[in-house]
Amino acid sequence: MGSLLLAVIYLIFISLGLPDSLLGSGWPKMQVAFNVPSSYAGYVSMTISFMTIISALLSPKIIKRFHTKWIVIVSIFLTILGLLGFSVSTQYWMLFVIAIPYGLGAGAIDASVNHYVANHYSGAAMNFLHCFYGVGAVISPYIMALALDRARWNEGYRWTAFLQTGILLVCIISLPLWKKSESDSDDEAIKDSAGIRETLKVSGVILTLIAFFAYCAGEATCFLWTPSYFAGTRQGLSDGLIASFGSLIFGGLMIGRLISGFISNKLGDRLLIRIGIAVELLGIIMVFIPDMHYIFTAIGFVVIGTGMGPVYPAIQHMAPTNFGKRYSAAAIGLQMASAYVGSTFMPMVFGVLQQLVGIAIMPFYLLIFAILNISMLEMAYRQIALR
Repeated sequence: MGSLLLAVIYLIFISLGLPDSLLGSGWPKMQVAFNVPSSYAGYVSMTISFMTIISALLSPKIIKRFHTKWIVIVSIFLTILGLLGFSVSTQYWMLFVIAIPYGLGAGAIDASVNHYVANHYSGAAMNFLHCFYGVGAVISPYIMALALDRARWNEGYRWTAFLQTGILLVCIISLPLWKKSESDSDDEAIKDSAGIRETLKVSGVILTLIAFFAYCAGEATCFLWTPSYFAGTRQGLSDGLIASFGSLIFGGLMIGRLISGFISNKLGDRLLIRIGIAVELLGIIMVFIPDMHYIFTAIGFVVIGTGMGPVYPAIQHMAPTNFGKRYSAAAIGLQMASAYVGSTFMPMVFGVLQQLVGIAIMPFYLLIFAILNISMLEMAYRQIALR
């Protein structure tokens, strides 16, 4: 039964990834339909992220009060409402209203399922879980592309909502599996879980929040600015080739998490993170090295993504071990909020910096956050050992 439930959980994370790529892939047409500047996508994205941060911060109280299975059901339902709302929006301002359930659903399901897997499954399961998030994020741009080819951008959101509805039905049918995998001790541990204020006082928690912020700042900067880096530092590349470079980091993340899924149980989370960040630093060095063409630099970005791959899942999976089950729900919720703050604001900070000094500073920017990430984690390990 545990394996069957894990398969359902992987499907849930596919559903979590599905909405995340739609705005970017559909915005060129949405922008025309709403008659707004291209930059206005950022405001919608920030609204979704803001609601996700709120949801992540509320997740400890939600997890304490409701079972994970019900949080999953309600969260997927909220994302379906968001997707359908986007599909019927005719004015730009409507997107901000719809972004509320859209973001709330994503944050609650992310924190609750990560907490559940961290407490009930191995590090391998956590890495594979985040691989399946990537599957969802890869599928949705193709859904939007098909909609733009056959119909309109609205249909991309509507078809994704239909797919989410199918996943929701599977989750409803699988509700008995959750009951069989839960014990009375699990319920008692959840009811006894600590709040955010109490958890912030635990040794190592704040340092891991800074580490999570740093990790997601680097990851999101790569997602947004990698094509622009090639456009600004290489001459003569076609628009199509430049656009394709946006998948380099994402592909690396998938590779890193897939490999980590097979070796994480043997190496352990801490060693896996250290190896991952070492690989990330190697990739950054490769980007630093002058390359007359682009192949070596492109490989460097894939290596960066591969190194980043195990870091996010491993930090989440360590929470019960590092801080105890009493604090794990709040710690993971805080980590999710910190992650979304980093991924929301730091790519924008880089955008301002690159306008002032040039896009070539990108590897320096990534290096700062990689060093901050590993240094904060190592300091956290020392604090935890002294507790």
